Amino acid sequence: MTTSSSALSRSQPGADSPAPAIHAPAGAVMRILGAVAFVHLLNDLVQAMLPSIYPMLKAQFGLSFTQVGLITLTFQCTASLLQPWIGLYTDRRPLPFLLPLGMCFTLVGVLMLALVDSFATLLVASALIGVGSSTFHPEASRVARLASGGRFGFAQSLFQVGGNVGSALGPLLAAAVIVGRGQGNIAWFALLTLLAIVVLVRVSRWHSGHLAGPARKAVAPAGPPLTRGRVVGALAVLAMLVFSKYVYMSSLSSYYTFYLIDRFALSVGSAQLYLFLFLAAVAAGTFAGGPIGDRVGRKRVIWISILGAAPCTLLLPYVDLFWTGVLSVVIGFVISSAFSAIVVFAQELVPGKVGMIAGIFFGLMFGVSGIGAAAMGHIADVAGIAYVYKLCSYLPLLGVLTVLLPHIEQPASVAGRA
Repeated sequence: MTTSSSALSRSQPGADSPAPAIHAPAGAVMRILGAVAFVHLLNDLVQAMLPSIYPMLKAQFGLSFTQVGLITLTFQCTASLLQPWIGLYTDRRPLPFLLPLGMCFTLVGVLMLALVDSFATLLVASALIGVGSSTFHPEASRVARLASGGRFGFAQSLFQVGGNVGSALGPLLAAAVIVGRGQGNIAWFALLTLLAIVVLVRVSRWHSGHLAGPARKAVAPAGPPLTRGRVVGALAVLAMLVFSKYVYMSSLSSYYTFYLIDRFALSVGSAQLYLFLFLAAVAAGTFAGGPIGDRVGRKRVIWISILGAAPCTLLLPYVDLFWTGVLSVVIGFVISSAFSAIVVFAQELVPGKVGMIAGIFFGLMFGVSGIGAAAMGHIADVAGIAYVYKLCSYLPLLGVLTVLLPHIEQPASVAGRA
């Protein structure tokens, strides 16, 4: 029988081994984990700024909902389509200094966004911010795993929660700095990007030193005893689960403020506070999901997370403002708890391909959800924004596909206790 370890997990030595993190001093490892999580916060904060100013851009440039969806599509495609290829290449030839270099694209995109005067240049600026994201995520995810000390779920959650906190803070900073003060104030976010570049230079030096050290010779772990077909099938199921999560999350992050303004006549500032509550719940759920998955098993977390959110999503379009806020918080917490578990589950299916897996699940599915966001924008133009949330409410039911995932872990993994 052909196993995934022989068919899918060949990589350069040490590309995925936990040994470097084990041999590194614990304080240094936590500093690296903290650094990549902090930069993930800054990166996603800048990204979250973009949808947060959609109402301002819509009014200033006279955009339709379809054009708003196209901005999201452009950003998410450039932020996603490059990621698997960058991850696959750097699995074989790690490029530590790609981290600060990629963030330079984000810097240029932010400065352009502060100056553009047409819809076409808005798309270019959004695309550049996306390119910066596509170069950051695969390498940063690899660094987080290398510095995990074997606690892969914890490391992935800490890394991911940095991005979720940034996504939650983005609307607040956008409301405080940009909304009501003009497009030029977007340039203040360039300072955060410069800070990210400085931190990433230091992280890249640590990563480069790790690659030059004796731990580079460590052997990557073997994969689970599954056929290639079973591995590919499991990855397809995980991709569908992430698709359902991302499209639903994209519908909330891109159109939630419009929904609240349209249905409950809220001001832009008040609507962004509700968006902040939702995104803060996403951050909390992400942080909880990884360590819980280390202890009780990632498949259980996936079951509870995605399918468990379905009752709340089905109720959301029919409740008043108070319960809309409550349900959105519950949905954000529950549905986001699966992401770290899904990524680590996929990395364990295909060991030695950390960058490629990160690129697929951070990137490709993110881009697919961008197509969904553009489609939702068109539906909002035709049928109304409230109909979008009725339609999206059924997506978490795809969580039933979890039953097709193989059993590849023990409930209390050794890695989680390392």
